[in-house]
Amino acid sequence: MTTISRRRLIVTGAVQGVGFRPFVYTLARSLGLTGTVANTPQGAAVEIEGAADALGQFERRLAAELPAPGRVDTMSRVDLPATGAVEFVIIDSHVEGALTAEVLPDLATCDDCLRELFNPDDRRYRYPFLNCTHCGPRVTIVTGLPYDRANTTMRAFALCPECSAEYHDPSDRRFHAQPIACPRCGPQLTLMIDRKAAAHRDDALRQAGDIIRAGGIIALKGIGGYQLLCDARDGHAIQRLRDRKNRPHKPLAVMFPTLADVDSTCAVPPEARALLTSRQAPIVLLDSRGSLPDEIAPGLDTVGAILPYTPLHHLLMADLGFPVVCTSGNVSGAPMITDDAEALDEFATIADAVLMHDRPIAAAVDDSVVTVVGGETLMLRRARGYAQAVALQAAVPPSGTLAVGPNQKVTVALSHDGVIGLSPHLGDADDIRTQQSIAQAVDHLTAFHRTRPAVVVCDLHPDYATSHMARDYRQPIQRVQHHAAHVYAVLAETGFTGRALGLAWDGTGYGPDGTIWGSEAFRVVPGQPLEHVAQIAPFPLPGGDAAAREPRRSALGALWAAFDGAPPIDLLHFTASELRVLLRAVERGVNSPRCASMGRLFDAAAALLGLAQTCSFEGQAAMLLEAAARTVSTDEYYPFQVTSFTVDKAPVRWIMEWRPIIRGMMSDSQTRSAGEAAAKFHNTLAEMALAVARAADEPTVILSGGCFQNRLLLGRTTARLKASGFEVLWPHDLPPNDGAIAIGQLAASACGDVYG
Repeated sequence: MTTISRRRLIVTGAVQGVGFRPFVYTLARSLGLTGTVANTPQGAAVEIEGAADALGQFERRLAAELPAPGRVDTMSRVDLPATGAVEFVIIDSHVEGALTAEVLPDLATCDDCLRELFNPDDRRYRYPFLNCTHCGPRVTIVTGLPYDRANTTMRAFALCPECSAEYHDPSDRRFHAQPIACPRCGPQLTLMIDRKAAAHRDDALRQAGDIIRAGGIIALKGIGGYQLLCDARDGHAIQRLRDRKNRPHKPLAVMFPTLADVDSTCAVPPEARALLTSRQAPIVLLDSRGSLPDEIAPGLDTVGAILPYTPLHHLLMADLGFPVVCTSGNVSGAPMITDDAEALDEFATIADAVLMHDRPIAAAVDDSVVTVVGGETLMLRRARGYAQAVALQAAVPPSGTLAVGPNQKVTVALSHDGVIGLSPHLGDADDIRTQQSIAQAVDHLTAFHRTRPAVVVCDLHPDYATSHMARDYRQPIQRVQHHAAHVYAVLAETGFTGRALGLAWDGTGYGPDGTIWGSEAFRVVPGQPLEHVAQIAPFPLPGGDAAAREPRRSALGALWAAFDGAPPIDLLHFTASELRVLLRAVERGVNSPRCASMGRLFDAAAALLGLAQTCSFEGQAAMLLEAAARTVSTDEYYPFQVTSFTVDKAPVRWIMEWRPIIRGMMSDSQTRSAGEAAAKFHNTLAEMALAVARAADEPTVILSGGCFQNRLLLGRTTARLKASGFEVLWPHDLPPNDGAIAIGQLAASACGDVYG
């Protein structure tokens, strides 16, 4: 006689909003098992009853056969008395316990839904909001856990009989698809012109396409916020968008109708092709073939390419048949807009029409941005498509530890019950609207996970907007040095626990000595705080923060240091009066703080080579320098030194001496192209990283910080280090820039490497 047993399985991972329950239902019935499955605040609970061999098969196949994007991280088992159950059923969600379930990100439209979208015989033909358990909105509609329709912004849309039948049928791919909708019962489009409804439903979409064809600009309500669209072939339309949006030079993303269209415009390596067509569907930075107008990315040789990822985008791009600019709907520097009334106000002077819909957006989520270096993914902006729950491969601080991030590219993160909740990219905190978005993101995380902040972690800089915001929570504050947080973020992502040298090269960060850092090297020793061991020789920064917008100021400071107070200034674009004031300030040390910033050294090089005297966006000078360097292939590099010193019997430290680089570039400017000098500059920094690694003599080197967004620098440095026998770690799931600082702050807090 067969012995009947019963087990309870508690499953965590990506198990909500992915068709997990119908998969479990089908699997259990195929094995002759009875029992139940339900969502829980932690993931899912399965009770199965049947013969022992069938129970064993169920457990093995559950983890092995769950279709993507579902994922089983853990599965715990408890034996229970058999109940004599005669069927397997899906039951209502449990609501007890800590809220630790992973809510999936929004996923690009699946192939099955696309076939329905363009099938004239399907009831969802040309319906811009169709979805199923394999695709569609998730995090941008969810308001609480468990992930049920009542806890989403779709709760206001009552299901029609046909949708209700699909929703309740375990054999249907829309079984418990929380955003399920159709033209009869779901959200609808409206085209607004001059604040008046000009068209509805499919007519609204078609008229929006007509406006784009005519050279106009459309504000479109996407899955995570408003976007601005215009014809990417029309330089005049693009320039109008730039003028209206106050975005004179920053590159604009381009949405292409098909992958073949991307191929005709950009070089698409296999890794990038996989990213473009993935469920995440990010913007992928690709090398341009030069066929698009210069207004797309002035002075650069790359294109941020993206494919349609929602039914609305697919319909619009199929109707148009040509690429469009697709950029976030905001005024430059302000956060993404999600509110319809605000959109009508903000876009009144930017867009010729607003294509909106009536599905509310619970959380603003911008497009993610990635690129490929050496065949590996480099994350530049982590947002739509990527999970907001981050499984740190390192210690996690106590529940209620809130990290408010840096001042630029802000994300916030909250620890709760052993996991980390991470916000999407929020923007730059100097803008008051971004500060409001940061506060809302914190409120969303704390309410969503029912965890109030008990400790707040912020940057060491006392005057960052986020540092001021940290004090508003009236909880104990921990401060983490900016560049240490960069290194900790890589340690947290990779789970690396050995000895290493961590390089953190970026724009600027506040050092514990009160000076401006940005070229740091830290010795990583397990169980000990990071030890600061190297940086570049400091130089004066005329005007302080103003230098970030004017590379010529960094160049003046670098020349002053390189030529011992007698700088050659012929290559810098200053008026006589400007130069007189700045030189006097440097001489007297007035508003000319000393900085050791690699990012400002990039700016100086770009200005000296005539590539950028002033900037309209962060990183512009470095991007122009990289673009120039990529036109030349050379292994040459400039002379430099790495010299050691000690202070009061402290451990050995090193200074990276860059002044010979600047003198060499000045010499080359007389006989060589800017591209040759730029290439040699990049090569020199890679050699400098190698020299510091050899001096520190640690087996592994960590590369982090915004400078390593530079594909040429990252690729060259990685290659030189690996060729010399070093293991190299750099982030893939998190960006190397400030978008990972909040995670680094939490990791530093868990290790106790904080300032009070």
